[in-house]
Amino acid sequence: LILLAYSKWGNEAPKFLIGDFAFMIWDGAKQKLFGARDFSGSRTLYFYNDYARFAFSTLIEPLFELPYVEKQLNEEWIAEFLTIPTMVESVDMQTTVYKKIRQLPPSHSITVEKGKASLSRYFTFKEEVPLNLRSNEEYHEAFINVFQKAIKARVRTHGEVGSHLSGGMDSGTVVSFAAKELQNENKKLRTYSYIPQDSFKDWTPKWYIPDERPYIKETVQFVGNIEDHYLSFPGRSPLSDLDDFLSLMEMPYKFFENSYWLKGLSETAHKDGVKVLLSGARGNHSISWGSYNLTMEYYADLLKKFKWVHLFKELDRYCQTFRTGKSNVLPFVAKTAFPQIANLRSKKFEYRFPRFINPSLVESTKVYDKLKEYGLNPNNGSMADNLNDHRINHYEKLFTWNKSGTATTKLSLRYSLWDRDPTNDLNVIRFCMSLPKELYVRNGMERSFLREATKNILPDKVRLNHHVRGIQGADTIHRMTSAWTSFYDEIQELISDSLMKDLINLEVVKNALSYIGRVPRPEIIFEDEFKIVTRCLIVYRFIKNLDKGGERSEKSMANTRIGSA
Repeated sequence: LILLAYSKWGNEAPKFLIGDFAFMIWDGAKQKLFGARDFSGSRTLYFYNDYARFAFSTLIEPLFELPYVEKQLNEEWIAEFLTIPTMVESVDMQTTVYKKIRQLPPSHSITVEKGKASLSRYFTFKEEVPLNLRSNEEYHEAFINVFQKAIKARVRTHGEVGSHLSGGMDSGTVVSFAAKELQNENKKLRTYSYIPQDSFKDWTPKWYIPDERPYIKETVQFVGNIEDHYLSFPGRSPLSDLDDFLSLMEMPYKFFENSYWLKGLSETAHKDGVKVLLSGARGNHSISWGSYNLTMEYYADLLKKFKWVHLFKELDRYCQTFRTGKSNVLPFVAKTAFPQIANLRSKKFEYRFPRFINPSLVESTKVYDKLKEYGLNPNNGSMADNLNDHRINHYEKLFTWNKSGTATTKLSLRYSLWDRDPTNDLNVIRFCMSLPKELYVRNGMERSFLREATKNILPDKVRLNHHVRGIQGADTIHRMTSAWTSFYDEIQELISDSLMKDLINLEVVKNALSYIGRVPRPEIIFEDEFKIVTRCLIVYRFIKNLDKGGERSEKSMANTRIGSA
């Protein structure tokens, strides 16, 4: 299909493709290489390029099998990794953790011709023309139609089909549509859900639910045609799997708390013969858009436009849903509507993530300037204040995508399955972005469009749940308890190791270690100090493993997707 598209449209071909892809084509007639990566970077594509050679691969490691490619750490990438507070690793999508290895950014194509490699962005998101249908039912029918097509396209496989399933709406919606689609093929959908260990004692606030089984089972029973699996991975922790996950990722990563169970789910699905593993990981910005902040913006808009009758009706429903009073909600609406006045009365608080990068590395790489240039606030990792701008930025700023595409590609290659996310389908995203904003926040509900559209598709216990939310990784500290002393000692070791002294601010890391302490406390999973020490540990192990692995791998190149021209 890709070759046919290229033969018809040439370099324009990627604009016409929907799905997850990374490809390179040798065009013998024109003596050129042409390649592309899908709009959100769901598949990886790395390359090496010098004055005489061009080599490419789905993975990084095969490129180091070539005698002329050296392993050298990229200081600028490391600086961005240590500076950015959020899950984003780096803002420059052409770079990698290695100086000599580059990657093709999402939404880009590459042409190698006459000894030169050039990159071009083939796709950008635009504000969609608002969809204007006659009734709620028509909006819901249109959504069901576009989402069903996305599901149908992604369950095609000769093997079994599996899906991640939590107690929420995104994965629940994916599972509901997929289970019905597979019924037509006399196949059952296998679902995989992470749960805490049996010995875990819930310490979380009442609005969190670490064990989502009551909601998951509700979905399973309501939908039908599902074989459900609940996995607790006893004895495993993000610490026990750290070196293996670093080897899999080929780079430092930030989702420490979730790494071991994400890998474990893929392992289990592979053993069950699953070839396609569905998820709803990117649904928050597409099908279930509509947060508290967006709700307040919508109410503020009604206030400023003097639509007070409508506003008070919405507030009545909101207060009923969230069991609160107008006197509690109206001040937030007013602050959102008139931020200038609110800021005169109280100094606006801006959250700042502690800076644990070495100041000399900041100076040599100019990392703060670079983050600002890419529209990222180095203090807190935010991109935009306005929620509509935030949503567009999420799709336009390519760095927001990279972590999930990297992890799912490398998990899929190791475990012979393909991670596919219908909530990230281009037609689904375009449809969701064309919906009028009020559909996402009306009737006193956040994420109201999906809640209304999935009536009779999801059980009400899940669909109308406003009061608790699932939290994966709440038992992280509990899992690490038996190894806590060695974990603490290793952080102390890295603080005094010459490998790290030029990268981190020793005092800040020492203070973070002192804060988390020698006695594990489950609540530090939420704390910045825990993020600081685990991110330092991940970088430290990565560099140490790099030093250990000086010898070249004996692995055969016969089956790697690599070529040179």
